[in-house]
Order: sequence, then structure tokens, then C-alpha cells
Amino acid sequence: MPPEPRILAFDTSAAHCAAALLCGGRITAERIEIMAKGQAERLFPMLEEMLADGGLAWRDLSALAVGTGPGNFTGIRLGVSAARGLALSLGIPAIGVSVLEAQAFGLSGRVLSLIDARRGQVYAQMFRDGVPEAPALLDQVDIVACFGGQVDCVTGAEADQFAQALVASPAPVAGCIATQMAHLAASRAVSPQPRPAPLYLRSADAAPSRDAPPVILA
Repeated sequence: MPPEPRILAFDTSAAHCAAALLCGGRITAERIEIMAKGQAERLFPMLEEMLADGGLAWRDLSALAVGTGPGNFTGIRLGVSAARGLALSLGIPAIGVSVLEAQAFGLSGRVLSLIDARRGQVYAQMFRDGVPEAPALLDQVDIVACFGGQVDCVTGAEADQFAQALVASPAPVAGCIATQMAHLAASRAVSPQPRPAPLYLRSADAAPSRDAPPVILA
């Protein structure tokens, strides 16, 4: 018999380091640490701790899953780069999973998945019986105009508030987002997957300097 699949999923697209370990279709460990900064220093030690607690080493993994956003630009880039590098060194696939689709995992009907994008905006994506529509960055005040009468269930940021406005049901609050990512990755690991790529729905906050370039003296 082939060995049971072991998938390590992690996400740094928000103000956290989240990770989950799936072995043979069952989540054996999950962890989420809230942090506004310091993810780059904490991610690998946390993943190694999880593996050690489960009596596993990196070489025992069959695949990786990583959150591709949308969310914090630097955090997304960190997670995707880490997954790509690990996959290359371990010789295993890395599977990208968006946070929007991870939030909607396991929900049926017309599901609206939301992430707080700040500045009075949200990242939004509709799933109709599991079939995704294109994600978008929207003003919060436009949610009802865009999705009114089309939604059965709302999941994610301010689900209770938006569900009430849309006359829909709020989804139960999910636990560790990496857990949903691990399950989604397991369903995709049976076929070849493209390399994880960041899902940026907003440009990076950092802008090029407007100062004049330095004068180079011959």
C-alpha cells in the first residue's frame, strides 16, 4: 500500500502564522500564533516544532500547502516563497490555496467569502455550489448592491454583519485557516498543480521613491 499522504499547510497572509498537519486524511496538529510582525523569523521554527511534536521530519512530507492571499503583501510573498523553496529542496509538490476559497471550504449553496481589506474595503469571492467566481476588491458599502438576493451564506470578515444586510446566514466561525487549506490541498494533490503564486488584488502599499536619482560623478 502507498504511504498515507502527509501535508503540511501554512499561511502568513494576515497578522498570524498559521499551520496544520494532515496525515491520512486527518488533522493531527494545528497551530495559529497572532503576530503583526516577526512572521519571517517565526515561521520555520513553528513548522519544525509541529513536525517534531508529531514525530515527523521534513522528508516524511508528501506535499505542502500555502495560503496565497489575498491579504498582507509581505506576508503573502513570505509564505509563497517559503513553500516554493521547501518544495524544491524536498522534491515534493507545493499547492497554493487562496484564503477566500479556504474559508468557503465545506459550505454548500451560494457562499460569499470575505476578507477585511481595511480602508473600508473587503476582498470578496462568490462560490456557487463550490464553483468559484472571480475574486474582487470592493468597498464595503457596495456589498449589498453587488450580491443582494444572491447569497445563502456569508463566511469570513464581519460575517454576521454582512449576512444580516444580505438576508443570508453567517457561517460558523472557522478555526485555524491552515486546516481548511490542508484539506483543499489533499483534494488537489491527486493531479499535477501549478507552482503557488501570490493572489494580489491590491497593489503593494510601498511605492517607489519620488526623490530625484543620485547624480553619478565620473
